[in-house]
Amino acid sequence: MQLQDKIAVITGGASGLGLATARVLLARGVRVALFDLNAENGSAVAAELGANALFCQVNVSDEASVQAGLAAVSAKWGGVHVVVNCAGIGSAQRTVGKNGPHSLEVFNKVITVNLVGTFNVTRLAAAEMAKNDPNADGERGVIINTASVAAFDGQIGQVAYSASKGGVVGMTLPLARDLATLGVRVNTIAPGIFNTPLMNASPDSVKLPLIEMTQFPKRLGVPEEYGQLVAHIAENSFINGETIRIDGAIRMAPR
Repeated sequence: MQLQDKIAVITGGASGLGLATARVLLARGVRVALFDLNAENGSAVAAELGANALFCQVNVSDEASVQAGLAAVSAKWGGVHVVVNCAGIGSAQRTVGKNGPHSLEVFNKVITVNLVGTFNVTRLAAAEMAKNDPNADGERGVIINTASVAAFDGQIGQVAYSASKGGVVGMTLPLARDLATLGVRVNTIAPGIFNTPLMNASPDSVKLPLIEMTQFPKRLGVPEEYGQLVAHIAENSFINGETIRIDGAIRMAPR
């Protein structure tokens, strides 16, 4: 897919990996819609990014909220070609800990935001993409979801997060197969440890062991590197149904 003049929706787009992706895509001539819950921050970020950026306050796990966001994008720019699902939350609880068994409420919330929210946006956005005119390959759109290396080697206390991201990995191929007849590709990126604002605020006692587990280069990932991979997947139409790790060859230890 040629990215110039295309329209992208980025969930969790007002910060972290989502915002970095927005900057990368804007530089390639893409108009970007930032879907995020934080209205104050989202509006400010969209204003900073300029006329080719739009903010929509969206709850990814709510059907009506996502539909309203997609309708706003279509009304402004006429459609959607690229979706990047970056919205997500984490948790840290053992299955059985000092205070008893893992909270079912917390487990359900993580699954709802990370897995159900990703599927909700994917299914609704794909229906919008089906309205696009196909290119020479018959392609109408591309959806790029975000998992995590925790889907494969989750640490102690990551059971909810790992389950949610493992679900994102697991649905990648069937989604790509389901949407093939519409000309919509689906891929997943599984990031390692990236230098997002949340991670940057962590003490060295948290960051340094994670860097030590990373093989090369011996550092945290740069959010723009995630955005560059998004752009490549969007541009390379033969990448489909795949989960790609971007992690400096990290394999996380149990803790």
